[in-house]
Amino acid sequence: MSEPVVPASVDEVADGLQSVGYLPGESTALVAYLAARLGKPVLVEGPAGVGKTELAKAMASYLQRELVRLQCYEGLDEAKALYEWNYRKQLLRIQAEAEGTGWQAVQDDIFGEEFLLTRPLLQAISSPDPVVLLIDEIDKTDQEFEAMLLELLSDFQISIPELGRIEARTHPVVLLTSNNSRELTEALKRRCLYLWLDYPTPERELEIVHLHAPGLPANVAQRLVEVVAMVRELDLKKPPSIAESIDWARALLLLGAQDIDQKTFRDTLSIIVKHRTDLDTVAERVGVRLAA
Repeated sequence: MSEPVVPASVDEVADGLQSVGYLPGESTALVAYLAARLGKPVLVEGPAGVGKTELAKAMASYLQRELVRLQCYEGLDEAKALYEWNYRKQLLRIQAEAEGTGWQAVQDDIFGEEFLLTRPLLQAISSPDPVVLLIDEIDKTDQEFEAMLLELLSDFQISIPELGRIEARTHPVVLLTSNNSRELTEALKRRCLYLWLDYPTPERELEIVHLHAPGLPANVAQRLVEVVAMVRELDLKKPPSIAESIDWARALLLLGAQDIDQKTFRDTLSIIVKHRTDLDTVAERVGVRLAA
């Protein structure tokens, strides 16, 4: 991998993210710049599908760092996030030891790095090259898991009882994302820079559509953004994300659409709406407006 990028200004970060396909707002570029230069973790909150995970991917691409991702879920524990011991390999080593070997000698032998299975958090801080660490959907875990993260986020180190303290060889750029499904602890928030991402304005979403589907006719792109805004105004289980707007734009481009009329809308509706009840609601409410 190439030498990691060290941005010199907020504008440089904004241009760099755009060059890899991510169009940041001013606050996003500012926080990304501070994260890269200050080494502070960033907590990115907002509705599902507004580009939180994509920001981490874009940061890794722009900064020319490997992306290490920890996907959070209910019940996630240290063994899946930090490390665990390779018990089978340890058992084989114990069985292979000559009879009469003292337990202390065996113990010293089997609790070494050779028997350690690194998980994303340990992988990120033990990497010889700086990485971008994405802790995705932290709100799906519990407060005990948050507490376990505090040492890592404060000091970029992890304590392993059998090995002692492992300090980061290089400082990762850390992004934690949350869909705001529960309130995170103050201790976690205190250690992070904060960024709230919301659905973009129609003007910004139009720029995003043009960036990812440059061949789409201007009138179709404009209509797409207007329709997506109408759909998001409805009370849906899942409003269309930015990624789904991009998918719709690419599909319309592929189909050669010259407008979004009622038929085109109904034929391609499942690209932006993914729940059965939402399909009926959107077809009835928005489809009627398009037919008018």
